[in-house]
Amino acid sequence: MRKNSQTLTTQNIPTLIKQLAIPASVGMFFNTMYNVVDTFYAGLISTQAISALTLSFMIFFLIIGFGYGFSSAITALLGNALGKKRYKLASIYAHKGLLFVPFTGLILSIIGYFFAPSLFMFLGAKDEYLQISLDYINPILFGAIFFMFNFSLNAILIATGDTKTYRNSLIFGFFANLVLNPLFMYGFLFIPAMGIKGIALSTVLIQVINMCYLSYKVLQTKLIHFEKLEYFIPNLRVYKLFFSHGIPSSLNMLTMAIGSLILTYFVSHYGVQAVAGYGIGYRVEQLMLLPALGLSTAVLALVSNNFGAKKYDRVIETLKVSLKYGFIIATVGIIFLTILGRLIISLFDSNPIVVDFGISYLLIEIWIFYAYVILFVCISTLQAIKRPKMILYIGIYRQIFAKLIIAYLIVKYFELDFIYLWVGVLFMIYSAAIFAYIYTNKLLKEILNKSL
Repeated sequence: MRKNSQTLTTQNIPTLIKQLAIPASVGMFFNTMYNVVDTFYAGLISTQAISALTLSFMIFFLIIGFGYGFSSAITALLGNALGKKRYKLASIYAHKGLLFVPFTGLILSIIGYFFAPSLFMFLGAKDEYLQISLDYINPILFGAIFFMFNFSLNAILIATGDTKTYRNSLIFGFFANLVLNPLFMYGFLFIPAMGIKGIALSTVLIQVINMCYLSYKVLQTKLIHFEKLEYFIPNLRVYKLFFSHGIPSSLNMLTMAIGSLILTYFVSHYGVQAVAGYGIGYRVEQLMLLPALGLSTAVLALVSNNFGAKKYDRVIETLKVSLKYGFIIATVGIIFLTILGRLIISLFDSNPIVVDFGISYLLIEIWIFYAYVILFVCISTLQAIKRPKMILYIGIYRQIFAKLIIAYLIVKYFELDFIYLWVGVLFMIYSAAIFAYIYTNKLLKEILNKSL
């Protein structure tokens, strides 16, 4: 543990970014491919099943968004403690955080279970469409606590510079999903055919298995142990820290979920085929954003440790190098999806109308990649230096207020074609990215000047 944390504050920054970002990106690739597999098998059921997955993802994102936000806060606090070489404090954060995130997720899952039907109907689901959506989301909600445990366990590992363990769990999950999805969908021997419920059950079972593996790896760090059981006891002071640093990021993720719901609502005005095309295009888009998300994980680990060690020059270097790598990755993604986007989308649904909706979304969205890189890197930096408040304000602007206004004007007021919705989103996200970059750089310069 100590060796890993010291490495993050001493070794060459470009080398460390590659060492941390590549495993994280590979893991996220397999995680997205996991979702792609779910989409593929849902497509074998019906176009409505694909739309049901899209609606369910938006709702479940409301829950896992809090898990992601609080786990990022735990990583930042742990990383700062490790950078300061306060290993006992780091261990306390790890123990408290291990149970804090799952407990929060459990409460949100219960709320989600009761409100899911109303949200689905608000988004246009009814009759068979509504039932399919509920058949998928209910098992996922009951298994959400295992997702949350994995978030908290991975937060501890990232703080120590370990992005490989989670990568391994996601790779396993992808291949396990390839086997379990058809097994539970169509049935085998004593296993009954469960249709779309089988896709959800496969996901929950894989999360349980991964939780066992991640727990084993976390125990090896010695940050979590059973020598002092009082470390597990809830502590209001520590929980207050989790809330103060985690709520802005969690609410930012919540705004992303709300933003997705807003878009889904307005997309639904173009019909169920538009929702299916949007859902497929969104998943394909995520494939190209994975390296950028991997970079954000590397930034969170590096900046939190170096900020704790008061090595501010390395913090600024991390930001600059990450943006450089991110722009290169974004360019490759734009070229790739411009050439192969239609072919990839058509693999998931042969309906030409669905494919047209999907490619209309994708060919505009790919040009936002550069803005996403800036946002991911800056948000991770703000979280890592324990200045997360602006993250929430940026999220509220780009995910709720600006998106509501743009979508309403394009879809309802001017009644423009589907493609213009995404043109409006493009301009909105770039304005948020430019502000985030200016604000983050200004804040880092202020911190640097104070340290001189």
